[in-house]
Amino acid sequence: MANPMKSVVKPVPQPAGLEAALEGARRASADAASSAAPAQPEVVAIARRRQFSASEKRRILAEADRCSEPGQIGALLRREGIYSSNLAAWRKRRAAEGKTGLDPRKRGHKADPVIAETRRTAALTREVDRLRRQLMQARLIIDVQKKVSSLMALQNEEDTDGNSAWTE
Repeated sequence: MANPMKSVVKPVPQPAGLEAALEGARRASADAASSAAPAQPEVVAIARRRQFSASEKRRILAEADRCSEPGQIGALLRREGIYSSNLAAWRKRRAAEGKTGLDPRKRGHKADPVIAETRRTAALTREVDRLRRQLMQARLIIDVQKKVSSLMALQNEEDTDGNSAWTE
């Protein structure tokens, strides 16, 4: 007979969602452990802007110019991994500037030579004004030094004569 005093361990009830999630995690970890080697996805550390050399641009444009049937240009764009806007921009630059239009350019704002010259002239004018003020200040200091020197010379002459105004 079974002992009625024996305690029976009852499992603690858990929400159904949590139990299902734990079971799924157990299966996933067991499956991962049983597989030979986990996949190592290739991750590019730094995304870089794609740049085409002038020769690549010329080659792609020549291929695009040879396309005569519908769909060939689309296939070319997919194969090269470029957009139709790239092709249109390259054609426009080639038409406007010739062979040198496809050469790489520096990015960013291009300096206007007239504005640069105006700024340079303004900076030089400010520097000239600053130097004139310094010159005027230096001349004033020199004049004061001359006067002090002449007063000191007069004072020294009076002291050597013995007729000092300070002695009584």
